[in-house]
Amino acid sequence: MPADLWIPRASRREALRDGFRAYGLIVAMWMRSTMAYRASFVMTAFGNFAVTAFDFVTIMLMFSQVDALGGYALPEVAFLYGTSATAFGLADLLLGSMDRLGRRVRDGTLDTLLLRPVPVLAQVAADRFALRRVGRVLQGLLVLGYALLTVDIDWTPVRVLMLPMMLLSGATIFAAVFVAGAAFQFWAQDASQVQNSFTYGGTTLLQYPPTVFAKDLVRGVTFLVPLAFVNWLPALYILGREDPLGLPDAVAFLPPVVAVACCVPAGLAWRLGLRAYRSTGS
Repeated sequence: MPADLWIPRASRREALRDGFRAYGLIVAMWMRSTMAYRASFVMTAFGNFAVTAFDFVTIMLMFSQVDALGGYALPEVAFLYGTSATAFGLADLLLGSMDRLGRRVRDGTLDTLLLRPVPVLAQVAADRFALRRVGRVLQGLLVLGYALLTVDIDWTPVRVLMLPMMLLSGATIFAAVFVAGAAFQFWAQDASQVQNSFTYGGTTLLQYPPTVFAKDLVRGVTFLVPLAFVNWLPALYILGREDPLGLPDAVAFLPPVVAVACCVPAGLAWRLGLRAYRSTGS
């Protein structure tokens, strides 16, 4: 039986601590391996930074032809872009290797992870940890810094505190999507692109104002796959904008609650997927 299914309830907290410890050790191993070739790391990190920067360059090209996009000026769109890119970048840095699970299921190499006395989720999440992805985080932070310097916001203590809350909650929501998408690959081994449509596709969606999309789509990413809580809803409150769905201002403070709520079904999906796994026998 897989190592993370036989643990009694009384030991769940200890197992969770062991999982984080194992994740940290595996990540540290990959980081040491990466830093052994520092010039290669710098070049790949810069490449990651440059590739993701083209997304914002596209937005800037749009604003060279228009004054507003969906009623939002460039600094406001930059704020949406920066918060979305940073939150996603953090989740991608920590859990971006989850899309490799389908390959391990297909070729049977997941069996090796099941034999180790370490939670499988920690091993899969830390597998081939790519420190170069920090370039995406840095690019998002730079755009966010530009937005904070140029956008017109009536800053209050609540709005100031909402900014880190939004980034951390958004990263957690994306992390839950990564885990849920990986769990789906236990049944559909070639479904990594489905996962990417909600992760990479989701962050691209959130980089633009909700007013440029149909209300049915906005409802879908609010009530079905709650990506709107990553940045749209709290950002609208910070920017002093009205929600296109007419939701009360109180929903802007719900991202931490939604993040925890997303982690619960993602964890259950992972456990169900792990139970359903059958070795290739090879």
